[in-house]
Amino acid sequence: MSSTIESGRAPSQDRIGKVLNIILWVLQVAAAAILFMAGVSKLSGTEQMVGLFEKIGIGPWFRFVTGGLEALGSLALLVPPLAGASALVLGVVMAGAVATHLFVIGGSPAMALGLLSVMAVVAWGRRDRTVRLLRAAGVLPAEK
Repeated sequence: MSSTIESGRAPSQDRIGKVLNIILWVLQVAAAAILFMAGVSKLSGTEQMVGLFEKIGIGPWFRFVTGGLEALGSLALLVPPLAGASALVLGVVMAGAVATHLFVIGGSPAMALGLLSVMAVVAWGRRDRTVRLLRAAGVLPAEK
């Protein structure tokens, strides 16, 4: 009964919240592992990534920017206050990857679409943390 009074929610809602939190963490860890490996691959200049970004035609700097965003963003997914904001940034990166596959280099955008979907779920699920972060940074006004 005290947990109901303290949280203002029924025990069943608390259980649902805990389950959703666990699901979000599983998604975050899995996506972080995939994105970290992809980012490091781009940053280290593997032959496959160099060839892929040459096909895009923007220049090698774009491979470093993309790899850096993926590697740093994947680490930020594992930091609770940064997870939602990181998912938003990585969602934009994955949207760009989907568009690049569809309109520039060809090939299947399935992996990028999957990661985009996961980032959307994480960004939505962690939106309260993102709002707190933006308020603390002064980007959003303080709560009244």
